Amino acid sequence: MKKLTHADLWKLEDYARERAAFRARVIAHKKNRTVHLGEHVTLVFEDRLTIQYQVQEMLRIERIFEPQAIDEELGAYNPLIPDGTNLKATMLIEYEDVEVRKRELERLRGIEDMIALEIGSEPPILAIADEDLERSNETKTSAVHFLRFELPPAATARLRAGDPLSFAVEHPHYSARATTTPTVREALLADLD
Repeated sequence: MKKLTHADLWKLEDYARERAAFRARVIAHKKNRTVHLGEHVTLVFEDRLTIQYQVQEMLRIERIFEPQAIDEELGAYNPLIPDGTNLKATMLIEYEDVEVRKRELERLRGIEDMIALEIGSEPPILAIADEDLERSNETKTSAVHFLRFELPPAATARLRAGDPLSFAVEHPHYSARATTTPTVREALLADLD
């Protein structure tokens, strides 16, 4: 998948006009790229469009318009776009109550290293977590992690042949499994072109 460049981005004043329609488009797009692992873990699979939205929002919020600063944002976000042999996701650990969230983030330390992608009878593929920086420490995990699933050619071939696509987590304090819908499966398969 092509990385984003300056040419792919709106200027701030143009984005202000386009934002509502673009946001609605991205929200609809993300529905076919989201997998819920139980009640509290959500995987949102990134692609060029979702990352374009993230960059545009950062530029808007921070009022960034200098070319060098835009380059820095592109440098930070472009690695989250799939490379054709992998799937990339933002993992969210979600608990509404702040005290419950704090307690669970302590209990779920290391969960980011226990997320697996499964395609049919192929061996599970563990996520590679947080390549940009460490998001956990000795006492807790972060509520947000960035995951990469690197698919070997055999697994990609099985997915293209129609095998089911599932995700699982096996942590001492949290266990869940989800098989993707055909719509989500097809959306993620497109990332592997």
